Amino acid sequence: MTERLYIYDTTLRDGQQTQGVQFHTHEKQHIAAVLDDLGVDYIEGGWPGANPTDSAFFDAAPQTKAQMTAFGMTKRAGRSAANDEVLAGVLNAGTGAVCLVGKTSAFHVTDALGITLEENLANIVDSIAHIVSQEREALLDAEHFFDGYLADPAYALGCLHAAIEAGARWVVLCDTNGGSLPQDVARITAEVIKAGIPGDKLGIHTHNDTENAVANTLAAVDAGARQIQGTLNGLGERCGNANLTTLLPILLLKEPYASMFRTGVSVDALKGLTKASRMLDDILNRVPARQAAFVGASAFAHKAGLHASAILKNPATYEHVDPAVVGNARVIPMSNQAGQSNLRKRLGDMGLEVAKDDPALGRILDRVKEREDAGYSFDTAQASFELLARRELGQAPEFFEVKRYKVTVERRKNKRNKMVSLSEAVVVVKVDGQKMLSVSESMDETGSDRGPVNALAKALAKDLGPYQTLIGDIRLVDFKVRITQGGTEAVTRVVIDSEDSGGNRWSTVGVSANIVDASFEALLDAVNWKLVRDVV
Repeated sequence: MTERLYIYDTTLRDGQQTQGVQFHTHEKQHIAAVLDDLGVDYIEGGWPGANPTDSAFFDAAPQTKAQMTAFGMTKRAGRSAANDEVLAGVLNAGTGAVCLVGKTSAFHVTDALGITLEENLANIVDSIAHIVSQEREALLDAEHFFDGYLADPAYALGCLHAAIEAGARWVVLCDTNGGSLPQDVARITAEVIKAGIPGDKLGIHTHNDTENAVANTLAAVDAGARQIQGTLNGLGERCGNANLTTLLPILLLKEPYASMFRTGVSVDALKGLTKASRMLDDILNRVPARQAAFVGASAFAHKAGLHASAILKNPATYEHVDPAVVGNARVIPMSNQAGQSNLRKRLGDMGLEVAKDDPALGRILDRVKEREDAGYSFDTAQASFELLARRELGQAPEFFEVKRYKVTVERRKNKRNKMVSLSEAVVVVKVDGQKMLSVSESMDETGSDRGPVNALAKALAKDLGPYQTLIGDIRLVDFKVRITQGGTEAVTRVVIDSEDSGGNRWSTVGVSANIVDASFEALLDAVNWKLVRDVV
Protein backbone atom coordinates (compact mmCIF):
# COMPACT_ATOMS: atom_id res chain seq x y z
CA MET A 1 0.00 0.00 0.00
CA THR A 2 1.25 3.47 -0.89
CA GLU A 3 1.09 6.25 1.68
CA ARG A 4 -0.66 9.56 1.07
CA LEU A 5 1.38 12.76 0.85
CA TYR A 6 -0.48 16.05 1.08
CA ILE A 7 0.66 19.04 -0.97
CA TYR A 8 0.14 22.44 0.63
CA ASP A 9 0.77 25.43 -1.64
CA THR A 10 1.60 28.80 -0.11
CA THR A 11 2.41 30.74 -3.30
CA LEU A 12 -0.38 33.24 -2.63
CA ARG A 13 0.79 33.93 0.94
CA ASP A 14 4.45 33.11 1.55
CA GLY A 15 5.21 33.58 -2.15
CA GLN A 16 3.74 37.07 -2.00
CA GLN A 17 6.38 37.91 0.62
CA THR A 18 9.04 37.72 -2.10
CA GLN A 19 10.79 41.06 -2.56
CA GLY A 20 9.24 42.84 -5.53
CA VAL A 21 6.16 40.58 -5.72
CA GLN A 22 2.66 41.91 -5.17
CA PHE A 23 -0.32 40.07 -6.61
CA HIS A 24 -3.56 41.73 -7.64
CA THR A 25 -6.77 40.00 -6.61
CA HIS A 26 -7.59 38.73 -10.10
CA GLU A 27 -4.05 37.37 -10.42
CA LYS A 28 -4.43 35.44 -7.18
CA GLN A 29 -7.70 33.99 -8.47
CA HIS A 30 -6.02 32.87 -11.69
CA ILE A 31 -3.07 31.29 -9.85
CA ALA A 32 -5.46 29.50 -7.48
CA ALA A 33 -7.31 27.99 -10.44
CA VAL A 34 -4.05 26.75 -11.99
CA LEU A 35 -2.96 25.23 -8.66
CA ASP A 36 -6.32 23.50 -8.36
CA ASP A 37 -5.94 22.05 -11.85
CA LEU A 38 -2.56 20.63 -10.82
CA GLY A 39 -4.23 18.84 -7.92
CA VAL A 40 -2.65 20.31 -4.79
CA ASP A 41 -4.50 19.52 -1.56
CA TYR A 42 -4.35 22.93 0.12
CA ILE A 43 -4.19 26.46 -1.30
CA GLU A 44 -3.17 29.04 1.27
CA GLY A 45 -4.81 32.19 -0.05
CA GLY A 46 -3.21 34.76 2.23
CA TRP A 47 -3.80 36.53 5.52
CA PRO A 48 -7.31 38.01 5.57
CA GLY A 49 -7.34 41.38 7.24
CA ALA A 50 -3.61 41.91 6.83
CA ASN A 51 -3.99 43.80 3.52
CA PRO A 52 -6.82 44.77 1.13
CA THR A 53 -5.73 42.35 -1.61
CA ASP A 54 -5.89 39.28 0.61
CA SER A 55 -9.22 40.33 2.08
CA ALA A 56 -10.65 40.92 -1.41
CA PHE A 57 -9.37 37.53 -2.55
CA PHE A 58 -11.19 35.68 0.23
CA ASP A 59 -14.34 37.71 -0.41
CA ALA A 60 -14.37 36.37 -3.97
CA ALA A 61 -12.30 33.20 -3.61
CA PRO A 62 -12.82 30.71 -6.44
CA GLN A 63 -14.48 27.39 -5.77
CA THR A 64 -11.72 24.79 -5.67
CA LYS A 65 -11.36 21.08 -5.11
CA ALA A 66 -8.35 21.95 -2.95
CA GLN A 67 -8.97 23.03 0.63
CA MET A 68 -8.83 26.83 0.60
CA THR A 69 -6.89 27.93 3.68
CA ALA A 70 -6.62 31.25 5.52
CA PHE A 71 -3.41 32.13 7.33
CA GLY A 72 -3.01 34.07 10.57
CA MET A 73 -1.36 33.96 13.96
CA THR A 74 -2.29 32.59 17.36
CA LYS A 75 -4.24 34.87 19.64
CA ARG A 76 -2.40 37.54 21.57
CA ALA A 77 -1.70 37.26 25.26
CA GLY A 78 -4.13 38.97 27.61
CA ARG A 79 -7.31 38.24 25.66
CA SER A 80 -9.37 35.19 24.79
CA ALA A 81 -9.36 33.59 21.36
CA ALA A 82 -13.01 34.55 20.94
CA ASN A 83 -12.20 38.23 21.59
CA ASP A 84 -9.05 38.61 19.48
CA GLU A 85 -10.07 40.72 16.47
CA VAL A 86 -7.03 39.61 14.40
CA LEU A 87 -7.94 35.95 14.83
CA ALA A 88 -11.57 36.80 14.17
CA GLY A 89 -10.60 38.39 10.87
CA VAL A 90 -8.90 35.17 9.80
CA LEU A 91 -11.91 33.05 10.75
CA ASN A 92 -14.28 35.45 9.03
CA ALA A 93 -12.74 34.50 5.68
CA GLY A 94 -14.94 31.41 5.94
CA THR A 95 -12.36 28.90 4.75
CA GLY A 96 -12.59 25.23 5.63
CA ALA A 97 -9.03 25.25 6.97
CA VAL A 98 -7.10 27.80 9.03
CA CYS A 99 -3.34 27.77 9.49
CA LEU A 100 -1.91 29.73 12.42
CA VAL A 101 1.74 30.54 12.96
CA GLY A 102 2.81 29.98 16.55
CA LYS A 103 6.17 30.34 18.29
CA THR A 104 7.90 27.08 19.24
CA SER A 105 11.29 28.58 20.03
CA ALA A 106 11.69 29.63 23.67
CA PHE A 107 14.08 32.38 22.56
CA HIS A 108 11.48 33.89 20.23
CA VAL A 109 8.75 33.64 22.86
CA THR A 110 10.68 35.59 25.48
CA ASP A 111 12.65 37.96 23.24
CA ALA A 112 10.35 38.56 20.25
CA LEU A 113 6.90 38.24 21.85
CA GLY A 114 8.00 39.31 25.32
CA ILE A 115 5.70 36.87 27.11
CA THR A 116 6.26 33.81 29.29
CA LEU A 117 6.62 30.30 27.90
CA GLU A 118 3.40 29.30 29.67
CA GLU A 119 1.47 32.18 28.11
CA ASN A 120 2.65 31.15 24.65
CA LEU A 121 1.50 27.56 25.22
CA ALA A 122 -1.88 28.85 26.35
CA ASN A 123 -2.12 31.00 23.19
CA ILE A 124 -1.52 27.94 21.01
CA VAL A 125 -4.02 25.74 22.86
CA ASP A 126 -6.79 28.35 23.02
CA SER A 127 -6.38 29.38 19.38
CA ILE A 128 -6.40 25.85 17.97
CA ALA A 129 -9.33 24.86 20.18
CA HIS A 130 -11.26 27.94 19.03
CA ILE A 131 -10.74 27.02 15.36
CA VAL A 132 -11.86 23.45 15.99
CA SER A 133 -14.94 24.69 17.85
CA GLN A 134 -15.88 26.57 14.66
CA GLU A 135 -15.74 23.24 12.81
CA ARG A 136 -12.70 24.25 10.80
CA GLU A 137 -9.58 22.20 10.11
CA ALA A 138 -6.76 23.61 12.24
CA LEU A 139 -3.07 23.71 11.32
CA LEU A 140 -0.17 25.05 13.40
CA ASP A 141 2.89 26.38 11.60
CA ALA A 142 5.54 25.74 14.26
CA GLU A 143 7.69 28.78 13.61
CA HIS A 144 11.47 28.48 14.11
CA PHE A 145 10.94 24.87 15.13
CA PHE A 146 14.33 23.45 14.18
CA ASP A 147 16.26 26.29 15.85
CA GLY A 148 13.96 26.07 18.86
CA TYR A 149 14.36 22.30 19.11
CA LEU A 150 18.16 22.51 19.09
CA ALA A 151 18.08 25.06 21.93
CA ASP A 152 15.24 23.62 24.03
CA PRO A 153 13.77 20.38 22.64
CA ALA A 154 11.36 19.87 25.55
CA TYR A 155 9.64 23.22 25.00
CA ALA A 156 9.51 22.90 21.19
CA LEU A 157 7.96 19.43 21.49
CA GLY A 158 5.58 20.68 24.17
CA CYS A 159 4.17 23.23 21.74
CA LEU A 160 3.48 20.49 19.17
CA HIS A 161 1.81 18.22 21.71
CA ALA A 162 -0.31 21.10 22.98
CA ALA A 163 -1.57 21.85 19.45
CA ILE A 164 -2.36 18.19 18.71
CA GLU A 165 -4.20 17.76 22.01
CA ALA A 166 -6.24 20.90 21.26
CA GLY A 167 -7.39 19.31 18.00
CA ALA A 168 -4.92 20.38 15.32
CA ARG A 169 -5.08 18.26 12.16
CA TRP A 170 -1.49 19.17 11.27
CA VAL A 171 1.55 20.58 13.01
CA VAL A 172 4.10 21.85 10.52
CA LEU A 173 7.82 21.95 11.32
CA CYS A 174 9.13 25.26 9.98
CA ASP A 175 12.75 25.95 9.09
CA THR A 176 11.91 29.62 9.25
CA ASN A 177 15.47 30.97 8.94
CA GLY A 178 16.34 28.48 6.21
CA GLY A 179 19.61 27.54 7.86
CA SER A 180 19.01 23.86 8.61
CA LEU A 181 20.75 21.08 6.68
CA PRO A 182 19.19 17.80 5.49
CA GLN A 183 20.85 15.56 8.07
CA ASP A 184 19.53 17.76 10.90
CA VAL A 185 16.03 17.93 9.43
CA ALA A 186 15.92 14.14 9.03
CA ARG A 187 17.16 13.49 12.57
CA ILE A 188 14.89 16.01 14.27
CA THR A 189 11.80 14.97 12.30
CA ALA A 190 12.41 11.34 13.28
CA GLU A 191 12.83 12.37 16.92
CA VAL A 192 9.55 14.31 16.81
CA ILE A 193 7.72 11.21 15.58
CA LYS A 194 9.44 9.06 18.20
CA ALA A 195 8.25 11.55 20.83
CA GLY A 196 4.63 10.76 19.95
CA ILE A 197 3.64 13.12 17.10
CA PRO A 198 2.23 10.90 14.32
CA GLY A 199 3.84 11.33 10.90
CA ASP A 200 0.42 11.61 9.27
CA LYS A 201 -0.16 14.76 11.33
CA LEU A 202 3.28 16.22 10.60
CA GLY A 203 4.17 18.73 7.89
CA ILE A 204 7.39 20.37 6.68
CA HIS A 205 7.92 24.00 5.64
CA THR A 206 11.43 24.93 4.49
CA HIS A 207 13.21 28.02 3.19
CA ASN A 208 16.03 28.06 0.68
CA ASP A 209 18.69 30.18 2.38
CA THR A 210 21.29 27.42 1.99
CA GLU A 211 19.89 26.08 -1.33
CA ASN A 212 18.63 23.08 0.64
CA ALA A 213 14.86 23.69 0.77
CA VAL A 214 14.01 20.80 -1.59
CA ALA A 215 16.60 18.50 0.01
CA ASN A 216 15.35 19.40 3.50
CA THR A 217 11.76 18.69 2.47
CA LEU A 218 12.68 15.28 1.09
CA ALA A 219 14.69 14.55 4.25
CA ALA A 220 11.57 15.25 6.34
CA VAL A 221 9.46 13.01 4.12
CA ASP A 222 12.06 10.24 4.41
CA ALA A 223 11.84 10.59 8.20
CA GLY A 224 8.02 10.35 8.20
CA ALA A 225 6.44 13.81 7.61
CA ARG A 226 3.39 13.53 5.35
CA GLN A 227 2.50 17.12 4.45
CA ILE A 228 4.71 19.22 2.18
CA GLN A 229 4.52 23.00 2.02
CA GLY A 230 6.04 24.93 -0.87
CA THR A 231 5.51 27.46 -3.64
CA LEU A 232 5.51 27.55 -7.42
CA ASN A 233 8.95 28.52 -8.75
CA GLY A 234 10.26 28.65 -5.18
CA LEU A 235 8.84 32.10 -4.44
CA GLY A 236 9.14 33.24 -0.84
CA GLU A 237 10.80 35.50 1.68
CA ARG A 238 14.54 36.12 1.24
CA CYS A 239 15.85 33.19 -0.86
CA GLY A 240 12.44 31.58 -1.27
CA ASN A 241 10.57 28.47 -0.18
CA ALA A 242 10.78 24.82 -1.22
CA ASN A 243 10.06 24.76 -4.95
CA LEU A 244 7.01 22.70 -5.85
CA THR A 245 7.95 22.68 -9.54
CA THR A 246 10.95 20.62 -8.45
CA LEU A 247 9.36 18.61 -5.64
CA LEU A 248 6.27 17.43 -7.51
CA PRO A 249 8.12 15.68 -10.35
CA ILE A 250 10.57 14.14 -7.88
CA LEU A 251 7.71 12.71 -5.82
CA LEU A 252 5.82 11.40 -8.85
CA LEU A 253 8.68 10.26 -11.08
CA LYS A 254 11.66 9.38 -8.89
CA GLU A 255 12.21 6.35 -6.73
CA PRO A 256 11.59 5.46 -4.00
CA TYR A 257 8.95 8.21 -3.79
CA ALA A 258 6.99 7.24 -6.89
CA SER A 259 6.43 3.72 -5.52
CA MET A 260 5.97 4.65 -1.86
CA PHE A 261 3.58 7.60 -2.08
CA ARG A 262 0.54 8.96 -3.84
CA THR A 263 -0.56 12.59 -3.99
CA GLY A 264 -3.50 14.57 -5.29
CA VAL A 265 -1.31 15.53 -8.24
CA SER A 266 -1.52 12.93 -11.00
CA VAL A 267 1.19 12.07 -13.51
CA ASP A 268 -1.16 13.33 -16.21
CA ALA A 269 -1.60 16.68 -14.42
CA LEU A 270 2.19 16.97 -14.24
CA LYS A 271 2.16 17.67 -17.98
CA GLY A 272 0.85 21.15 -17.11
CA LEU A 273 3.72 21.95 -14.74
CA THR A 274 5.93 23.89 -17.17
CA LYS A 275 2.94 25.92 -18.35
CA ALA A 276 1.99 26.69 -14.73
CA SER A 277 5.54 27.78 -13.93
CA ARG A 278 5.73 30.12 -16.91
CA MET A 279 2.24 31.45 -16.23
CA LEU A 280 3.43 32.64 -12.83
CA ASP A 281 6.53 34.30 -14.30
CA ASP A 282 4.34 35.98 -16.91
CA ILE A 283 2.08 37.41 -14.20
CA LEU A 284 5.16 38.68 -12.34
CA ASN A 285 6.66 40.06 -15.56
CA ARG A 286 9.81 38.04 -14.89
CA VAL A 287 11.97 36.15 -17.36
CA PRO A 288 11.68 32.43 -16.50
CA ALA A 289 14.82 30.88 -15.04
CA ARG A 290 16.27 28.95 -17.98
CA GLN A 291 18.14 26.48 -15.78
CA ALA A 292 15.28 25.68 -13.43
CA ALA A 293 15.01 21.94 -12.85
CA PHE A 294 12.33 20.18 -14.92
CA VAL A 295 10.57 23.35 -16.18
CA GLY A 296 13.43 25.59 -17.34
CA ALA A 297 13.98 26.25 -21.05
CA SER A 298 17.48 24.76 -20.69
CA ALA A 299 16.45 21.80 -18.52
CA PHE A 300 16.52 19.51 -21.57
CA ALA A 301 18.85 21.50 -23.85
CA HIS A 302 21.79 19.58 -25.33
CA LYS A 303 24.43 21.90 -26.74
CA ALA A 304 27.58 19.78 -27.08
CA GLY A 305 27.85 17.75 -30.27
CA LEU A 306 28.73 14.60 -28.31
CA HIS A 307 25.58 14.94 -26.22
CA ALA A 308 23.34 15.63 -29.20
CA SER A 309 24.72 12.62 -31.05
CA ALA A 310 23.95 10.34 -28.11
CA ILE A 311 20.48 11.86 -27.62
CA LEU A 312 19.64 10.95 -31.23
CA LYS A 313 20.39 7.30 -30.46
CA ASN A 314 18.71 7.17 -27.06
CA PRO A 315 17.41 10.19 -25.10
CA ALA A 316 18.10 8.39 -21.82
CA THR A 317 21.82 8.93 -22.40
CA TYR A 318 21.57 12.53 -21.22
CA GLU A 319 17.99 12.95 -19.92
CA HIS A 320 16.89 11.66 -16.52
CA VAL A 321 13.18 11.94 -17.47
CA ASP A 322 11.22 12.46 -20.66
CA PRO A 323 10.69 16.26 -20.92
CA ALA A 324 7.12 15.72 -22.13
CA VAL A 325 6.01 14.31 -18.77
CA VAL A 326 6.44 17.78 -17.21
CA GLY A 327 5.19 19.66 -20.27
CA ASN A 328 8.67 20.70 -21.36
CA ALA A 329 10.53 20.02 -24.61
CA ARG A 330 13.94 18.84 -25.75
CA VAL A 331 16.11 21.54 -27.34
CA ILE A 332 19.13 20.96 -29.57
CA PRO A 333 20.51 24.52 -29.76
CA MET A 334 22.98 25.67 -32.36
CA SER A 335 26.32 27.11 -31.33
CA ASN A 336 29.97 27.10 -32.29
CA GLN A 337 30.27 23.81 -30.37
CA ALA A 338 27.75 22.05 -32.60
CA GLY A 339 28.63 18.98 -34.62
CA GLN A 340 26.95 17.70 -37.76
CA SER A 341 24.74 15.23 -35.88
CA ASN A 342 23.52 18.10 -33.73
CA LEU A 343 22.91 20.20 -36.82
CA ARG A 344 21.03 17.50 -38.74
CA LYS A 345 18.80 16.83 -35.72
CA ARG A 346 17.98 20.53 -35.41
CA LEU A 347 17.25 20.84 -39.12
CA GLY A 348 15.07 17.73 -38.99
CA ASP A 349 13.02 19.27 -36.19
CA MET A 350 12.38 22.21 -38.54
CA GLY A 351 11.23 19.88 -41.30
CA LEU A 352 14.44 20.29 -43.28
CA GLU A 353 15.81 16.86 -44.18
CA VAL A 354 19.44 17.09 -45.30
CA ALA A 355 21.65 14.22 -46.47
CA LYS A 356 24.77 13.41 -44.44
CA ASP A 357 27.04 14.32 -47.36
CA ASP A 358 25.31 17.60 -48.25
CA PRO A 359 28.04 20.29 -48.41
CA ALA A 360 25.50 22.79 -47.06
CA LEU A 361 25.97 21.27 -43.59
CA GLY A 362 29.57 22.44 -43.48
CA ARG A 363 28.59 25.88 -44.75
CA ILE A 364 25.91 26.24 -42.10
CA LEU A 365 28.32 25.27 -39.31
CA ASP A 366 30.95 27.68 -40.63
CA ARG A 367 28.37 30.44 -40.84
CA VAL A 368 27.18 29.79 -37.25
CA LYS A 369 30.74 29.89 -35.92
CA GLU A 370 31.54 33.03 -37.91
CA ARG A 371 28.45 34.85 -36.66
CA GLU A 372 28.90 33.79 -33.05
CA ASP A 373 32.47 35.12 -33.21
CA ALA A 374 30.87 38.43 -34.24
CA GLY A 375 28.60 38.43 -31.16
CA TYR A 376 25.53 36.47 -32.23
CA SER A 377 24.07 33.75 -30.04
CA PHE A 378 21.82 31.11 -31.55
CA ASP A 379 21.33 29.19 -28.29
CA THR A 380 18.42 31.44 -27.45
CA ALA A 381 17.46 32.55 -30.97
CA GLN A 382 16.37 29.40 -32.75
CA ALA A 383 14.20 31.27 -35.27
CA SER A 384 17.19 33.29 -36.48
CA PHE A 385 19.19 30.07 -36.79
CA GLU A 386 16.46 28.50 -38.92
CA LEU A 387 16.50 31.47 -41.28
CA LEU A 388 20.31 31.29 -41.52
CA ALA A 389 20.13 27.57 -42.34
CA ARG A 390 17.39 28.05 -44.92
CA ARG A 391 19.46 30.71 -46.69
CA GLU A 392 22.43 28.34 -46.96
CA LEU A 393 20.11 25.58 -48.20
CA GLY A 394 18.43 27.89 -50.72
CA GLN A 395 15.08 27.47 -48.98
CA ALA A 396 14.48 31.00 -47.69
CA PRO A 397 12.05 32.88 -49.90
CA GLU A 398 12.31 36.68 -49.99
CA PHE A 399 8.86 37.93 -49.10
CA PHE A 400 9.84 41.59 -49.10
CA GLU A 401 12.89 43.82 -49.32
CA VAL A 402 13.66 46.67 -46.93
CA LYS A 403 14.83 49.65 -48.95
CA ARG A 404 15.43 52.01 -46.06
CA TYR A 405 14.32 52.92 -42.55
CA LYS A 406 14.70 55.87 -40.22
CA VAL A 407 14.00 56.48 -36.55
CA THR A 408 13.78 59.82 -34.79
CA VAL A 409 13.38 60.58 -31.10
CA GLU A 410 12.12 64.02 -30.20
CA ARG A 411 11.80 65.74 -26.84
CA ARG A 412 9.09 68.39 -26.75
CA LYS A 413 6.55 70.01 -24.46
CA ASN A 414 3.03 68.67 -24.40
CA LYS A 415 -0.19 70.59 -23.79
CA ARG A 416 0.54 70.56 -20.05
CA ASN A 417 3.94 72.16 -20.64
CA LYS A 418 5.71 68.96 -19.61
CA MET A 419 8.71 67.62 -21.54
CA VAL A 420 7.87 64.28 -23.17
CA SER A 421 9.51 61.95 -25.69
CA LEU A 422 8.07 60.93 -29.03
CA SER A 423 9.65 58.23 -31.18
CA GLU A 424 8.75 58.01 -34.86
CA ALA A 425 9.85 55.45 -37.46
CA VAL A 426 9.70 55.37 -41.25
CA VAL A 427 10.12 52.05 -43.07
CA VAL A 428 10.14 51.62 -46.85
CA VAL A 429 9.73 48.07 -48.17
CA LYS A 430 9.37 46.58 -51.64
CA VAL A 431 6.75 43.85 -52.03
CA ASP A 432 6.05 42.23 -55.40
CA GLY A 433 7.84 45.08 -57.15
CA GLN A 434 5.86 47.77 -55.35
CA LYS A 435 7.35 50.18 -52.84
CA MET A 436 5.39 50.86 -49.66
CA LEU A 437 6.14 53.53 -47.07
CA SER A 438 4.88 53.21 -43.52
CA VAL A 439 5.16 55.73 -40.70
CA SER A 440 4.39 54.96 -37.05
CA GLU A 441 4.71 56.67 -33.72
CA SER A 442 5.41 54.79 -30.50
CA MET A 443 2.80 56.60 -28.43
CA ASP A 444 0.47 54.26 -26.56
CA GLU A 445 -3.14 54.84 -25.51
CA THR A 446 -2.00 56.55 -22.29
CA GLY A 447 0.12 59.07 -24.18
CA SER A 448 3.42 57.48 -23.12
CA ASP A 449 6.33 56.97 -25.50
CA ARG A 450 7.13 53.25 -25.95
CA GLY A 451 10.51 53.95 -27.55
CA PRO A 452 12.17 53.72 -30.97
CA VAL A 453 12.11 49.91 -31.22
CA ASN A 454 8.36 49.91 -30.66
CA ALA A 455 7.97 52.54 -33.38
CA LEU A 456 10.08 50.45 -35.77
CA ALA A 457 8.08 47.30 -35.05
CA LYS A 458 4.79 49.09 -35.67
CA ALA A 459 6.04 50.66 -38.93
CA LEU A 460 7.46 47.39 -40.26
CA ALA A 461 4.23 45.52 -39.53
CA LYS A 462 1.95 48.28 -40.82
CA ASP A 463 1.76 47.34 -44.51
CA LEU A 464 3.33 44.27 -46.10
CA GLY A 465 0.77 44.00 -48.85
CA PRO A 466 -0.46 40.40 -49.36
CA TYR A 467 1.35 39.23 -46.21
CA GLN A 468 -0.27 41.73 -43.88
CA THR A 469 -2.98 39.39 -42.59
CA LEU A 470 -0.33 36.81 -41.67
CA ILE A 471 1.68 39.12 -39.43
CA GLY A 472 -1.14 41.12 -37.86
CA ASP A 473 -1.16 38.97 -34.71
CA ILE A 474 2.59 39.17 -33.94
CA ARG A 475 3.27 40.52 -30.46
CA LEU A 476 6.64 41.38 -28.91
CA VAL A 477 6.78 39.78 -25.47
CA ASP A 478 10.41 40.32 -24.42
CA PHE A 479 13.36 42.47 -25.46
CA LYS A 480 16.84 41.76 -24.13
CA VAL A 481 19.99 43.78 -24.73
CA ARG A 482 23.56 42.81 -23.98
CA ILE A 483 26.87 44.54 -24.69
CA THR A 484 29.22 41.80 -25.94
CA GLN A 485 32.37 43.91 -25.99
CA GLY A 486 33.34 46.86 -23.86
CA GLY A 487 35.02 50.18 -24.59
CA THR A 488 34.92 52.01 -27.90
CA GLU A 489 34.51 48.73 -29.83
CA ALA A 490 31.28 47.83 -28.03
CA VAL A 491 28.89 45.54 -29.91
CA THR A 492 25.24 45.27 -28.94
CA ARG A 493 23.29 42.01 -29.09
CA VAL A 494 19.50 42.23 -29.08
CA VAL A 495 17.27 39.18 -28.57
CA ILE A 496 13.55 39.59 -29.18
CA ASP A 497 10.87 37.10 -28.14
CA SER A 498 7.71 37.18 -30.25
CA GLU A 499 4.35 35.45 -29.96
CA ASP A 500 1.27 35.04 -32.12
CA SER A 501 -2.38 34.34 -31.44
CA GLY A 502 -1.83 30.62 -31.99
CA GLY A 503 0.45 30.41 -28.98
CA ASN A 504 3.64 30.07 -31.04
CA ARG A 505 6.65 31.74 -29.44
CA TRP A 506 10.00 32.33 -31.12
CA SER A 507 13.24 34.21 -30.52
CA THR A 508 15.42 36.17 -32.94
CA VAL A 509 18.76 37.94 -32.62
CA GLY A 510 20.44 40.98 -34.10
CA VAL A 511 23.97 42.33 -33.58
CA SER A 512 25.44 45.73 -34.37
CA ALA A 513 27.41 48.55 -32.84
CA ASN A 514 24.12 50.46 -33.18
CA ILE A 515 21.32 49.25 -30.89
CA VAL A 516 18.64 50.39 -33.36
CA ASP A 517 20.22 48.40 -36.22
CA ALA A 518 20.57 45.34 -33.98
CA SER A 519 16.93 45.66 -32.95
CA PHE A 520 15.72 46.06 -36.51
CA GLU A 521 17.66 42.97 -37.61
CA ALA A 522 15.96 40.93 -34.88
CA LEU A 523 12.55 42.40 -35.84
CA LEU A 524 13.09 41.47 -39.48
CA ASP A 525 13.92 37.90 -38.55
CA ALA A 526 10.81 37.72 -36.36
CA VAL A 527 8.55 38.74 -39.24
CA ASN A 528 10.32 36.52 -41.79
CA TRP A 529 10.19 33.46 -39.54
CA LYS A 530 6.46 33.95 -39.03
CA LEU A 531 5.95 34.13 -42.81
CA VAL A 532 8.09 31.02 -43.37
CA ARG A 533 5.96 29.12 -40.83
CA ASP A 534 2.67 30.24 -42.39
CA VAL A 535 3.52 30.34 -46.11
CA VAL A 536 6.23 27.78 -46.90
